[in-house]
Amino acid sequence: MGFARTCAVALVGVEGVVVEVQADLEPGVAAFTLVGLPDKSLTESKDRVRAAVVNSGSAWPQKKLTVGLSPASVPKGGSGFDLAVACAVLGAAERIDPRVLSDIVMIGELGLDGRVRPVRGVLPAVLAAADAGYEQVVVPECAAAEASLVPGISVLGVRSLRQLIAVLTDEPVPEEDPDEQGRPDPLMAGLRMPGTGAATGMHSMGAAQHDHDLADVVGQHSARTAVEVAAAGGHHLFLEGPPGAGKTMLAERLPAILPRLTKGESLEVTAVHSVAGLLPPGKPLVDIAPYCAPHHSATMQALVGGGQGIARPGAVSLAHRGVLFLDETPEFGSQALDALRQPLEAGHVVIARSAGVVRFPARFLMVLAANPCPCGRFSQRDDLCECPPSMIRRYQARLSGPLLDRVDLRVEVDRVTRSELTERGAQGESTETVADRVRAARERAAARLADTPWRTNSEVPGRELRSRWYASLGAMDEAERSLELGALTARGLDRVLRVAWTVADLVGHDRPCATDVALALQLRTGVPRGVPMAIGALS
Repeated sequence: MGFARTCAVALVGVEGVVVEVQADLEPGVAAFTLVGLPDKSLTESKDRVRAAVVNSGSAWPQKKLTVGLSPASVPKGGSGFDLAVACAVLGAAERIDPRVLSDIVMIGELGLDGRVRPVRGVLPAVLAAADAGYEQVVVPECAAAEASLVPGISVLGVRSLRQLIAVLTDEPVPEEDPDEQGRPDPLMAGLRMPGTGAATGMHSMGAAQHDHDLADVVGQHSARTAVEVAAAGGHHLFLEGPPGAGKTMLAERLPAILPRLTKGESLEVTAVHSVAGLLPPGKPLVDIAPYCAPHHSATMQALVGGGQGIARPGAVSLAHRGVLFLDETPEFGSQALDALRQPLEAGHVVIARSAGVVRFPARFLMVLAANPCPCGRFSQRDDLCECPPSMIRRYQARLSGPLLDRVDLRVEVDRVTRSELTERGAQGESTETVADRVRAARERAAARLADTPWRTNSEVPGRELRSRWYASLGAMDEAERSLELGALTARGLDRVLRVAWTVADLVGHDRPCATDVALALQLRTGVPRGVPMAIGALS
């Protein structure tokens, strides 16, 4: 009887479970049985593995073969088990020493010709292997850079099963024929899911951010200030105004003024994008804030995650540590918008399916943009709108009160005038200037919150703000009067205080003063408070 075992990883969301792949050979009629809750794509690995082994120059054992995936109670899917199954079978057939395989984790899909193809989720799979105490992993050669992001683990990248067999048996490693020049590498196709980029509205990992400068936005001083405050404190933002006023321009320039991701945040974001199949070839680590702008026809599953079979990350998870922009927000389905409440409060989303419960990270900065009415021309200043009042009320009521109450900043974006558009030499501050202020404000907040589990002002609970970090004496009087009059809820008062702390960090104050709170109230309610709408004018 021949027996061998090695390891692979089963992904549940962005979390991995190390699976022991066992192969057993017994005398009897030649058959191949795969057990351990495999899905359809994993069941099909029997034919892929057999063809890959034969085409790699090794003999397929003509005995009764049983391959078990343990623990058997965990659902397993995908083609990433092919490499482990092939090596376990070769170990049971004594083509490879079984003792060499037992402490190695193998991740990769096999082609019929024996080439090793990449799969999605390599980074979270290697992270799971490292957490389980394994020190060696084998991955496809084109995914080795992604796997090497995990510290303390040895990564072997192989291009074919023949090369891996030679390495494990101390034989000369064969050279693989190079692909024809000028043709795309077919092995890279496994790193992306077809259509995912267009479906999620993802930018190409910062390429578009460098082309967008905040100085391109004409006028809109209040909205520019709100964008800066949102970036500095991680506050959600609602922009309301007519079409063509610059709402989308402001949202697209927001990721560029956010600080670069830390190493830990980069690993979190890269793990989500790896599972979703959105990592671009040649860039294994996402180190800038992602930007996700789904279409208004997106379903609830597209926004928060889900789908048939194993749940997949949605737009809120793809925007983790970045910006989620919902343009034409009233056109989204009410069920989809209300589903955003959990990730807005908790920073993660939990999806329950019959196969299990999946948890995806979802701590993002949300930007909502909407027209004031169906035609977009409703304004208090002119009468260009022809929509009946009842239609305007129904349109604005599509955004529920509980959702808007979780938005810290609400700004009306006015129509750009002719003089503003044609005036020369009146550009606003550039992205680089604003990003420097945002970075300094984040550093002040991080120093103040150093001994706490929070990093930005938007994450601090209101209870902690009221008991540990006080505003200046009398600074909150006007906000508390608004609470008594019903203009603010208790949650709204806490959010005003958080925004006031962010304004104080931007200006350089030790604690919020009455002017900082007044600006926060103006950004929250839209009611003028007699303070300048520019951070530079407050310092």
